[in-house]
Amino acid sequence: MKLDDDDFSLLGLPARFEMDMPALDARWREMQGQVHPDRFAAEGAAAQRVAMQWAVRVNEAYRRLKDPLSRAAYLCELRGTPIDAERNTAMPGAFLMQQMAWREALDEAHGEADVQAIDDAVAGQERALLADIASKLDTQDDPAAAAELVRALMFVRRFRADIGRRLDTFDL
Repeated sequence: MKLDDDDFSLLGLPARFEMDMPALDARWREMQGQVHPDRFAAEGAAAQRVAMQWAVRVNEAYRRLKDPLSRAAYLCELRGTPIDAERNTAMPGAFLMQQMAWREALDEAHGEADVQAIDDAVAGQERALLADIASKLDTQDDPAAAAELVRALMFVRRFRADIGRRLDTFDL
């Protein structure tokens, strides 16, 4: 193992979008047990610092692979197609129209049931995007198409966060 290994190699997992989450969790726990700084307390400060670097790196890899959006963006980058969301915000017209329709529906929603119905519809779109991303990355090996879908998923995730905040107002 090297600190600069990619996350999949570091954790000994296949570089795929579809992830066996129990295997990821088990591998993370195993790695944390191996690199935790407390295991190196008797070996001095230098060994503890190195162990801390390893622990941080293992945690970073785990967090990135655990989240589907982060994992997809990371795979695109590993395959030579960075998401570049800060500069590349172009989206297909149909997707933008759908976003506008959802925003209008959320603005016009009058109760919790209306907002929940919007969330259900958007959650369905999120599931469809995740399935498409899995297909583009794991089956078709098309990171450019996957990157476009990842950018769309970023929009959907932000909108779902807005919906969540709106739903929270009903709990008050």
